[in-house]
Amino acid sequence: MLLKGLKVVEFATYIAAPGAAGILGDWGAEVTKVERAQGDPMRNAFADAKNAFAGNPTFAVDNRGKRAVALDTSKPAGRDALAKLAASADVFITNVRPAALKRSGLDEATLRAANPRLVYAAVTGYGLEGPDADKPGFDVTAFWSRAGVARMHTPKGSEPFILRTGVGDHTTSLATVSAILAALYEREQTGQGRYVQTSLLATGIYTVSSDMAVQLSLGRLASNRSRKDPFDPLANFYQSRDEKWFVLNPRSGNADWQLLAPVAGRPDLVNDERFATGKARKANAMALVAELEAAFGALDFEEIAKRLNDADQVWAPVQTPAEVAADPQAAAAGAWVEVEDGQGGTYRSPAAPALFPGAEMSVRPAYPAIGQHTKTVLGELGYSAQEIDAMIAEGAAA
Repeated sequence: MLLKGLKVVEFATYIAAPGAAGILGDWGAEVTKVERAQGDPMRNAFADAKNAFAGNPTFAVDNRGKRAVALDTSKPAGRDALAKLAASADVFITNVRPAALKRSGLDEATLRAANPRLVYAAVTGYGLEGPDADKPGFDVTAFWSRAGVARMHTPKGSEPFILRTGVGDHTTSLATVSAILAALYEREQTGQGRYVQTSLLATGIYTVSSDMAVQLSLGRLASNRSRKDPFDPLANFYQSRDEKWFVLNPRSGNADWQLLAPVAGRPDLVNDERFATGKARKANAMALVAELEAAFGALDFEEIAKRLNDADQVWAPVQTPAEVAADPQAAAAGAWVEVEDGQGGTYRSPAAPALFPGAEMSVRPAYPAIGQHTKTVLGELGYSAQEIDAMIAEGAAA
């Protein structure tokens, strides 16, 4: 794969930072995950789920194919081993708080002094400067809530709702991978690595940047509105007679309205003075929603889909996760990757959202057990079997 030979050391927990290392691993990098003996808390994320699957698919998404080393960095021998790993790495990814890293001698300045080519990536909730730099943050707090994403997506008058697992984290994973690859490209020109930083807060703000740009320019922003009273009644959700939801997102102007009304079986609405222009449709949005609800509600989904496709309309079904899993277009888009299940078989897992034709991804190895590769990796660093056993005996490694 593309990143074959790239050595990545991950000293991180939960999702955003391990997710970034996981993407690099999927693309060919050799990733060594360093954990304490208790392991990454995400290893327990699936523990209480009642499912026949023998494993943890949530943890596997971000950690498949990695090598796992267990070190206690509160002990000198554990700290030294991690520093030696970083000294031979191309990339070091962490979401440990900077103060703790500095106390352990694992901060950017120290590790890059020993390895100037190292790209050191810090993933945080709120950034590394400012009054809240040291605050802990998860995606539902830093990305979803504080970045304004939750408020922008909540219809006016409605209560905020929680974010699904890992949405902000995985968006930040992609941002982190982008930053790392940019730094690696710069290293090709200069021979020097650098410090890169990403945060859930800044990533959240960027994801709503189209709206945030309006807020910054005008000092105000329209609220999100309910489906019954939308800003644009044509760009809206509707339901078929057989109770299947779909969303319309027509192009601007009247051209699509001329086609959409007949698709709904109501060509007469095109010349209705309440809906004849974009301005009129916005002024009478609730009335038009009611008309389209009734029209689409008289048709089965299959018929609606055919009509929309024949008219070259921009639309999509509102699919359940089970429907997405069975969607042939998702497979064709490269949404899945096969992962070893540890029992001689494989299962599907979400893939990083990029394809590299000619460098197709093979089956990925299963995620490792805690400390599964500790002895192997320490041996590669030059530790003797006796030294490794001594580190394990004193609790510096596991």
